[in-house]
Amino acid sequence: MNANLIRQAAVVLANLLDFNSPADAKLSEFFRNNRELGTKDRAFVAESVYGVLRRLRYLSTVAANEENDPDDARKLILAWLLRIQGKSIRELEPVLTEQQTEWAHAIKAKSTENLPLAVQADVRDWLWDKLVAQYGETEALTICRSMFEQASLDLRVNTIKGNRDEVLKKMLAENTSNEDVIKATPYSPIGIRMPNRMGISRHVLFTEGKIEVQDEGSQLLAYLVAPKRGQMVADFCAGAGGKSLAIGALMKNTGRLYAFDVSERRLQNLGQRLKRSGLSNLHAQVITSENDPKLKRLNGKFDRVLVDAPCSGLGTLRRNPDLKWRQTEQDVQELNVKQTNILARAAKLTKAGGRLIYATCSLLQDENEAIAEAFLTAHPEFDLLPANEILSQQHIKLDTGKYLKLLPHLHGTDGFFAAVFERKMIKDETA
Repeated sequence: MNANLIRQAAVVLANLLDFNSPADAKLSEFFRNNRELGTKDRAFVAESVYGVLRRLRYLSTVAANEENDPDDARKLILAWLLRIQGKSIRELEPVLTEQQTEWAHAIKAKSTENLPLAVQADVRDWLWDKLVAQYGETEALTICRSMFEQASLDLRVNTIKGNRDEVLKKMLAENTSNEDVIKATPYSPIGIRMPNRMGISRHVLFTEGKIEVQDEGSQLLAYLVAPKRGQMVADFCAGAGGKSLAIGALMKNTGRLYAFDVSERRLQNLGQRLKRSGLSNLHAQVITSENDPKLKRLNGKFDRVLVDAPCSGLGTLRRNPDLKWRQTEQDVQELNVKQTNILARAAKLTKAGGRLIYATCSLLQDENEAIAEAFLTAHPEFDLLPANEILSQQHIKLDTGKYLKLLPHLHGTDGFFAAVFERKMIKDETA
């Protein structure tokens, strides 16, 4: 660590604190423009700015005094090093200016007794209030604190090209010093978990398509879709296609799998992954919206329709801590309208006896149970299928009740929600 590195981290952080675009995109742009930074320097910058974003409310509190702006990026980096990383002023003093040394003493001395719970949870007041209403204060605080930790790196083994035992065996043989941290995921039968610091993008298993990066919770959604060989399946909000690829592998490369999305760029990102995967049953298609006229001919055709709906992403705060500062209560209300409309349109694609799966990576009932229950009220032609029973049929020992509800502190995954609906075997009303 040196004075220039702290300055670089502060420059990046100051840019991120605008919260006008995703932090990971801005950080990637900074690294592209500063290629002289070595691997360790990049790691320090990334770790420090993400560390501040995870604890921004707390750090703003300990960095604040009457004379200075508490959101000064340099002070926030310093507060993170002193109050979160546990560095001493003596350790840092050689790389600090005289002014920064004064800040350091004030930051170190600042009392944090009797902080409001929302500050301890490091979320905005509106989000804290919603979480307390759902979970109670104790569990809400536990959930928020679990988001302070960096997420693990979860891999999905592509069963078209390999199996988990052989992939795990190879990885353990290559990383004998990490045998205790590279392990099979506890729930997904095709997942491997390892520390996030272990990069795999150039690993031969990745380039050959035997593994993909995918959170265990996301892998479980594919099992909740429970596709069968030869079926017609739609991933209605496919994004970059991670779940599409997982579903295609479960279909054993049979049937027809459509990946729909409104973003051509995201579907283009699926192209390279699709080549590596060895799948030939996946067809990517750009749509203008959920009401694209080209979808009409597909009404009532699909055995399975997955709606991984646009959402607040608040279940992914371990990976995307900036979301808790970028999202507003109004954003969630607008998303609720979008979620309701997309789910209703996807229902028309589902054949009699077929299943419709609604999923989000949100922690909020507004985006989860409320949407599912409103859908059932508005669509009596669908029944709710218990998620725990579907997983049990596939020998997955995970029971969160009638809905799939995953939380980092309980399951080690991102926060996920999913509901499974089945269209009754009556005259189809999709026209």
